[in-house]
Amino acid sequence: MVSIEVIESSDARIRVRLKNIDRAYANALRRVAISQVPVMAIDDVVILENSSVMFDELVAHRLGLIPLKTDLVRYNLPEDCDCKSALGCPKCRVLLVLDSEATDRPKTVMSSDLVSEDPESKPVSGDIPIVKLAPGQRIKLEAYARLGKGNEHAKWQPTAVSVLVETGRPDEFDLVIESVGSLSAPEIFIRSIQTLQKSLSNISTQVVAA
Repeated sequence: MVSIEVIESSDARIRVRLKNIDRAYANALRRVAISQVPVMAIDDVVILENSSVMFDELVAHRLGLIPLKTDLVRYNLPEDCDCKSALGCPKCRVLLVLDSEATDRPKTVMSSDLVSEDPESKPVSGDIPIVKLAPGQRIKLEAYARLGKGNEHAKWQPTAVSVLVETGRPDEFDLVIESVGSLSAPEIFIRSIQTLQKSLSNISTQVVAA
């Protein structure tokens, strides 16, 4: 029977020992943590004004890679939302606004300058640089974040690290997960188990039906 022992646990990192488990299943859990647990990320950017030296596309790319705090209870994946709208709704998207200008001296625009309509869905750190403005330059935009999964784009990966470590004993592995901050590492681990169980259950149902 498979057993799980928590070796260490914090919001940023969790290490669990998986016993009596085939490597394929342990590795499936590792991969699910990377690619199937959804988190928030900026996916659509409307540039209203940009007089910086950075192209609009580069600004949007940088914004997309800023990890955002995620609440999986309050928000739905777009495909699962009742609104069924390409524009989204308050249940499946979050608006963040950026309006920054350099006056008499250069200014580095930081992730802390992003103002979210939901105070709980904001950058995990305010110290991430976005663009540097010279005096007289300005950037103003609207950014829309939504839930997504890592198998769609790397910006939706909740993990910085997800690795299996051999313990030296048969059918025993340590799974180490480090979070980017969008979700806590323990939540990523729990969600990974739930997602893998659901996938296996769906496969079993389809096999029986066939």
